[in-house]
Amino acid sequence: MSEMAAKIALPARHRRWPSRLVPYLLLQALIAGLCVLALPLSLPEPPAQYRITDFRMIEDGTERLVALPHFTAPRYAPDDSPRFAAQFVRPHAEAGRAWSVFLPRFTNGVEVTVNGVIVHDSRRDPAANRPDRNTPQIADIPAPILRDGVNDLSIRLFVWGPIPGFLDRIWVGADEVLRPYYDLRTQLFVTLPVVFSAWQAILTVILGIMWVMRRHEPAYGVLAAAMAVGFIQAFTQTPMDETPLSRLNVFLISSAPLECALVLTFTLLLSGLKWQRWWLVFFAPAMLLALAGLIGSQATARALYPVLAVPTVGTSLLVMAFVSARSAVRRQNVASFLLGCAVTIMLTCWIVDLLSVFQIVPNRIFTSRLSYSAMLVAIGAGLTWRFARALNEVDSFAGQLVTRVRQAEERLKASFAREEERARAAALARERTRLMRDLHDGLGGQLVSIVALSERAEAGGPIGDAARAALRDLRVVIDSMDDIGGDLMLALGSWRERAVAQLRPHDIALDFRILTPQGLPVHPELRPWHVLQIVRILDEALTNAVKHSGARRITVSIETIDDAGPQGRITIQDDGKGFELVAGDGGFASHQGGRGLRNMQSRAARCGAELVLNSDAAGTQVRLTLPHRLPDSDGAGS
Repeated sequence: MSEMAAKIALPARHRRWPSRLVPYLLLQALIAGLCVLALPLSLPEPPAQYRITDFRMIEDGTERLVALPHFTAPRYAPDDSPRFAAQFVRPHAEAGRAWSVFLPRFTNGVEVTVNGVIVHDSRRDPAANRPDRNTPQIADIPAPILRDGVNDLSIRLFVWGPIPGFLDRIWVGADEVLRPYYDLRTQLFVTLPVVFSAWQAILTVILGIMWVMRRHEPAYGVLAAAMAVGFIQAFTQTPMDETPLSRLNVFLISSAPLECALVLTFTLLLSGLKWQRWWLVFFAPAMLLALAGLIGSQATARALYPVLAVPTVGTSLLVMAFVSARSAVRRQNVASFLLGCAVTIMLTCWIVDLLSVFQIVPNRIFTSRLSYSAMLVAIGAGLTWRFARALNEVDSFAGQLVTRVRQAEERLKASFAREEERARAAALARERTRLMRDLHDGLGGQLVSIVALSERAEAGGPIGDAARAALRDLRVVIDSMDDIGGDLMLALGSWRERAVAQLRPHDIALDFRILTPQGLPVHPELRPWHVLQIVRILDEALTNAVKHSGARRITVSIETIDDAGPQGRITIQDDGKGFELVAGDGGFASHQGGRGLRNMQSRAARCGAELVLNSDAAGTQVRLTLPHRLPDSDGAGS
């Protein structure tokens, strides 16, 4: 029961991956089987009438009959190379046609002699002598050398390296017949590898740029290094002599274990593993082979190559196959799946090449290096898939982001609407409170006075004065509520009319002067409570002048001063008798009207204005200087 519960408790992905493993292995087996069936297939061959298979081989001082294709013993130097001798017949009817010798495959180099004259030496083309390539050769036979009837043919096979020499079947005949078969093999084994090498160079640049832009993904940098090594190796020629440069060439040609170690590291990183220091063991065979190539001789490097490089390549392919299968099955990684299929092709070709080296397979066409193109295709397809998937994710994320932004905008608009409604309600509440306070302080007091006078049954004069004062105060409150667009001059125009009416019964003249063209600056932040405070300061100054100064003329001056910015200033000057100012808690006071002066100072402070009072025998002056910007809130009323 506990075992069943443990199975049920396993995550679904752990229960599914064994079922995905079987199809994956069957697919890899199918790929390997197709490779095994395809590799032995022969390429089209020239007509059998031109083929020469029976030769006399002279090797180590002995002569014997052999049939091509033929393997020879390995050698580490081209000295004492085996020689293959045969004869061919040119019919008299072919005398007018050019003839050639077609050599489809050999290891490592050949020298072709017809009737005692050397007509071709592959050592002049170092690229043709690489054992990992299948470069065909065709030798044109000069017409003067050929004879009607029997001609002598001699092939000297140069062998250097750890693997046995190999000479495939040879065709001698009309050049126009043999040339198409030579061109076909050239396209397959020369042109196509160059195309794949160019693709390798392009991948190197692309991967290098990706690694520079995404340093947190070292897999791209490792693969770029592997592609660079493969590209350099593909265009490195086989050295003929012992020179410092030839040692470097031997190292570059033998860099297969280095390339395999880099590709194996990339596979491990691609599967999701993190870099481990012990992975440096993968590079040990490459380092040893590099030292042998740079310090030792060519023969030393060639002798170590089968011992170090071949097992390293095979082991790396096996590990890559396992890691790719694990990542493809468990993580369903498409890039690892494609890489696993390519590794299967390469591993199959490597095994077939190994069988060819041990002469188990009769024909020798090395396909390991050519099958490396399958990995290039897989890597390109994997990168394209990852790029396409990234674009889809970006598009999906962009769509989700647009939706979320739209939802956030709607929530923000709703929030702004709620905040605006709250602010409007708060502003209305503040304005209602201010209006109630102003009516209570102004009109309310006047009404109380009227009621008191009426109860005392006094004369109608005081009651009428009190009623007129109440009416003026009500008009002040009502006028302050008008929308004047921040232009205080409009409010002062209404105040001027009330001031003239107030001063006329007392025979006091009002001189209203505007000293600057614009009068007062416009304040966009001007609110009704600002207007009310300023007007009441002016009313208080006017009332004090009427009651206490005995003045005959009151001058009101309006101007804009430029003191670090435009500021409005209102000055009220009377020609009456002054009074003595006494310092108090509010800044100034006097024995007369001290409470009114303190109220003026308080109202100016609420508006952020500066109030200055001067009084002497020549009269009293009240100067109100407005700020650059009026305060947004009424601190006294909050």
